[in-house]
Amino acid sequence: MTLMHDAPADRQPEDRQPEDRQPEAGKPAEPSVATMTMAQALNHALADSLEADPSVLVFGEDVGTLGGVFRITDGLTKRFGENRCFDTPLAESGIVGTAVGMAMNGMRPVVEMQFDAFAYPAFEQIVDHVAKMGNRTRGKVRLPMVIRIPFAGGIGGVEHHSDSSEAYYVHTPGLTVVSPATPQDAYGLLRAAIASPDPVVFLEPKKLYWSTGEVDTSAPLPELGRARIAREGTDATLIAYGPTVPVALAAAEAAAEEGRSLAVVDVRSLTPFDDETVCAAVRATGRAVVVAEAPGFASVASEIAARVSERCFHYLEAPVRRVTGFDTPFAPPKLERYYLPGVDRVLDAVDSLQWEDA
Repeated sequence: MTLMHDAPADRQPEDRQPEDRQPEAGKPAEPSVATMTMAQALNHALADSLEADPSVLVFGEDVGTLGGVFRITDGLTKRFGENRCFDTPLAESGIVGTAVGMAMNGMRPVVEMQFDAFAYPAFEQIVDHVAKMGNRTRGKVRLPMVIRIPFAGGIGGVEHHSDSSEAYYVHTPGLTVVSPATPQDAYGLLRAAIASPDPVVFLEPKKLYWSTGEVDTSAPLPELGRARIAREGTDATLIAYGPTVPVALAAAEAAAEEGRSLAVVDVRSLTPFDDETVCAAVRATGRAVVVAEAPGFASVASEIAARVSERCFHYLEAPVRRVTGFDTPFAPPKLERYYLPGVDRVLDAVDSLQWEDA
C-alpha cells in the first residue's frame, strides 16, 4: 500500500483551496449522549469525520490494525478500509510531509505522532511548510490537516514519552494549537479541527485518556480559539489547559471547603488565544494563577501571565502567579508526582495572592 492516495473523484484537480466545513452530514439525526472516556470520544470523532467526509484520511505509526499505542484509532481500519486509516513507516518527517502534499491536493489528513517527543523529527516540516504554506501562497493554498500529539506526563513514562512541548508550536505563527480537557471537548474540538481549512496541532493529554464524562455527539461544535469557564468563582481565577484543568478544578473544590471561591478557566485553544474570556474572568476576581505542566521558563504559562498582567493591570490585587513543571528534564516515574503541578502547590500559590486587605 502506498502512502499517496488519489483525490476524491468529485473534487477537481484545480480546486486547491478547501472551504471551512461543518460536518453536518456526520451528526446523528437525534441527540446522542453517552458516557465515554476521552480516548473513546476521540475515536468517535475520527469515525464520524471519516463517515461524513470522504477526503478525510487517518494515518501514522501503528494506527491501523493495532489501533494506535493508546487505541485511539481502534477499529477504524476494519470499518473504513486500509485506504482511509493506515500504518506508515517510523518516519515522522515523512508522515507530516506526506500530509502536506495530501492537504495541498484537496484531502484532509489526520496524522498521529505516537508521543510528544517523537514529533521532533517532523518539526522542520511543521515549521517551514505546515505553518507557512498559507502565507507563502498568499492564501491560494491552504492546508486542512490535523497533527494529533499525545503530550504531557501522568502515566509514569520516561522522558521521551512525557514531554510538554506546546510552547514550540504556539510560538510558530500559522498554526492553531488546541488541547482538550474533557471527553466532550475532545470530541467537539477534534471534529472542529478536522473541519478547519487550516492546520491544527491537536495536543491530547495522555493522563486524561481514561477520564470519563458525558459526550453529546449532536452538540454544536466548539469554536476554535475560544476558552470556556469550567467553574465560576469570585475570589481568584485559576487558568489552565489540557492536563492541568482537573488539577485546577480539584484545587478550587478544596479551596471552597476553606471558604474561598475560585473560578477556573479552561483555555482549550492555546493559539489563537482567547484574551477576552480569560481577561474577563481575571478582572472579575482581581487575582490569577496560571497552572501548566511544562517547565515555567519561556512557556505558555509565562505568555498567559504576561497577557493577563498587561490587559488587567488596574484590576489586579496581586501579581499573577504561575504553578508549572520545573526547569529540568522530565522526572523519572518514581519522582513524577513531585514534578507535576498538584493541588497543594496551586493552593500555596493562591495563598500568596495578598489577601491581607481582602
